[in-house]
Amino acid sequence: MASVSSEEGFDQISEQFESYSLSADVSESESSSGFSSCRHFDQEGGSTSLTTSSLAGPEFVDGSSFTARVPVMLPVVGGRHVVIPAKKAEVPEADTSEVEKIKERFAKLLLGEDMSGGRKGVCTALAISNAITNLSASVFGELWKLEPLSPQRKLMWRREMNWLLCVSDYIVELKPSLQEFPAGGTFEVMVARPRSDLYVNLPALKKLDAMLLSILDGFHDSEFHYADRGIVIADTDEIEAFPSSLSSGRPSVRQEEKCWLPFPKVPPTGLSEDTRKRLQQCRECTNQILKAAMAINSSALAEMEIPSAYLDSLPKCGKDCLGEVMYRYLTADRFSPECLLDYLDLSSEYTTLEIANRIEASVHIWKQKYLKRRSLRAKVGKASWGGKVKGFVVDIEKSKVLTQRAETSLQNLRLRFPGLPQTSLDMSKIQYNKDVGQSILESYSRVIESLAFNITARIDDLLYVDDATKQRAAAESMSLYDQGRFVGALPTQRRV
Repeated sequence: MASVSSEEGFDQISEQFESYSLSADVSESESSSGFSSCRHFDQEGGSTSLTTSSLAGPEFVDGSSFTARVPVMLPVVGGRHVVIPAKKAEVPEADTSEVEKIKERFAKLLLGEDMSGGRKGVCTALAISNAITNLSASVFGELWKLEPLSPQRKLMWRREMNWLLCVSDYIVELKPSLQEFPAGGTFEVMVARPRSDLYVNLPALKKLDAMLLSILDGFHDSEFHYADRGIVIADTDEIEAFPSSLSSGRPSVRQEEKCWLPFPKVPPTGLSEDTRKRLQQCRECTNQILKAAMAINSSALAEMEIPSAYLDSLPKCGKDCLGEVMYRYLTADRFSPECLLDYLDLSSEYTTLEIANRIEASVHIWKQKYLKRRSLRAKVGKASWGGKVKGFVVDIEKSKVLTQRAETSLQNLRLRFPGLPQTSLDMSKIQYNKDVGQSILESYSRVIESLAFNITARIDDLLYVDDATKQRAAAESMSLYDQGRFVGALPTQRRV
């Protein structure tokens, strides 16, 4: 009777579990059938047991050879089994270090480079701009040699740039878009899309970045090498003093200004034609990349607002800003910007930048005067104007003409010196800019522009040394030919 009662009790429990259903459980039938198959009743012994054949898993491969007690997994609501993992999943050390680096970088960005957590932190746009600039300086530096980047530096550049540029994925703008109903008809909704300037310029900058890295990777197993300035290591391991200038000509300006750069060495007969042709192709490609990066940087700076701090720092009169000589040239009856630039002292980069800052400041001074007087004239109205305000109208037209002449002079100056550093207005825009997207475009394009300029400069130095070496080899061969030509042909003296 005890066995029969126990059998009826188990049948009732089985019916209760099989009759229970959960609407959200899509695998109810499979779970309940699995549970019913696990249950086995022994008619003779009147006791219950669980078969080991239904326990699937790596720990229950062979039930006959398994001597230890088998753990029983009880069913839960919904017919699923609770499986407790034996070991906790371990995170690789590389992943943890990567996560820690990301945390550190974005923590500094959120703090605005103020580790004390006070109020001295800069805005997010300036923090990202400084981060991109510092990363470029630590990876590329001055780019002293034409050689591939090390794998560690290349990995560091790509990884951390991806971290910094991921902010741009969330800079979007809402635009209307038409969508269709399933049953027919259309309705208008606002769809988030990337901002137009980032959508156009950021992929282009990434492409230019990849092209510059590929150009550097091409300088492996090259015919040239580099030696420290002041010494030249010959093939016979002899060390001899090297003069500061080549005997065949005057060195390049970059070699004179940057004496710490290593000196490029070529074979005694110069570079081969294939190597020289490849260098010239790399220079042309790098020059095109430089122009594209400069265009993107100029457009990003032009879209930035002029900060009020810069306008407040300007003098009240444009003549005080320019000086007597430049003001007389700009206000002359016959104005020529080329004549003005030819008269000015543009021998050094410092004086050229100073003149550009003065002309740019005078542009904004006269532009402000023109806008203020024009708005005042519109408020007063033409009816109340009499003979007393004719001079006021003349001043408006004069400010407009002077603004146009100064802008023309500044544009010609930039065309004559394309590698001119940033002016005080550009630096002020970068410092006070609040737009994160514009800051990313400006800093990224500026970094690529600097890298392309340095690659072009190193190629120019190498081509200059190659030309000098070939000229020297040609001169030596000509002198040897002349000596061999006149050997034994000298006139003999007669004795008297």
